[in-house]
Amino acid sequence: MKFNQFLLAVLGSAVFLLSGCTINQDILFRTGDNFEFSNLEDLENEDATGYRLASNDMLSFQLFSNNGERLNQRTAGTMTSQSEAGGSQNQQQLMNMGQQGGLTYLVKPDGLVELPELGNIRLEGLTIEEAEELLEDAYTSYYNDPYVILRVTNNRVFVFPGEAGQATVVPLANMNTTLLEVLAMTGGIARRGNASKVKLIRKTEAGREVYKMDLSVVDGLDDANIVVQAYDIIYVEPMPQLVRETTESLTPITSLISTLTVLYAFVLNGN
Repeated sequence: MKFNQFLLAVLGSAVFLLSGCTINQDILFRTGDNFEFSNLEDLENEDATGYRLASNDMLSFQLFSNNGERLNQRTAGTMTSQSEAGGSQNQQQLMNMGQQGGLTYLVKPDGLVELPELGNIRLEGLTIEEAEELLEDAYTSYYNDPYVILRVTNNRVFVFPGEAGQATVVPLANMNTTLLEVLAMTGGIARRGNASKVKLIRKTEAGREVYKMDLSVVDGLDDANIVVQAYDIIYVEPMPQLVRETTESLTPITSLISTLTVLYAFVLNGN
């Protein structure tokens, strides 16, 4: 009877400990066997246009009149005085702005940017070139042949290379940075990472889109050359480590069984 009670105690403890098992619990963004991934071909077609502005982007904004004539003069070192050029006070302010690298403005969550004189204007979803052309047209009412320069200053993506504790936030200096470049900047896929299971998670107007690509083969280079967008998540699925993690999970159970066995033997000898 005592032996049966001992077995029940051991089994109960094992079940309790296994219920909190942590085998492969570091794997994120799991998708089931029947999960429907988004079509990579659609993404590659959209990719030809390059980076598109997104909410929470910080824009460096510079505006020049006369198709950037003063910008060229300053660059060439032939900047004339204001009296010689007949420029107005507004033009001088614009030149000061250009010399300081421009001011920064936020793309708000609703996709609008509040700019001087224009007020709120929608720029979300546009490429840099499209946004510059739109602003040049909008400022035509205020300046002669306006010339606009836009840059995103806080662009970043999130990379999980396939190993716990190695996730990285990567700032993007180049507007047309590819997924392959981002992986290279973070040191590539981690040792435990599965190159055949790379997920690109992107927020769109329709919701989260999840794309799956196989970078373990040369054909995957086409997918790896996709231009990343702001706040993309690049997730390399880790290889399961069943043996090591199962062993680690069973270690406390083994220790418990050993301890209980010693106690049981001690009790028997005492009787």
